[in-house]
Amino acid sequence: MKKFYHLKSFQMHRVVATVAAAIFIAGCASTPAPVEQMAVSRAAVINASSAGANELAPLQFKSAKEKMDAAERAMTEKDYVRARQLAEQAQIDAQLAAAEARSAKAKKAADAVQEDNRILRQELERKTQ
Repeated sequence: MKKFYHLKSFQMHRVVATVAAAIFIAGCASTPAPVEQMAVSRAAVINASSAGANELAPLQFKSAKEKMDAAERAMTEKDYVRARQLAEQAQIDAQLAAAEARSAKAKKAADAVQEDNRILRQELERKTQ
């Protein structure tokens, strides 16, 4: 009788170990392709380009493009974890580049308004004299 329980316990451990291994392998193999993140990151790079980041924030924009290209390569190689990481980094770099480009444009516009105000003051002073 003792042997029967020992054998049954051994078989149970074996089943549990097999199930655990199967779950572990399935978990590792089931990393989904980051299709949505890739699309969001591509859109961020396009948005940065439209904002003029390639001229006004060239370092950040270049970094975003390089990381996006690397993410595309990782997707092709089915390295989805790396692809997601690179795509997220590309998105952040692109958002930073776009923000810096918009900031530079706003500064230029503010400088132009200040210059216009200076010229108007000069003309007003000249006419009142």
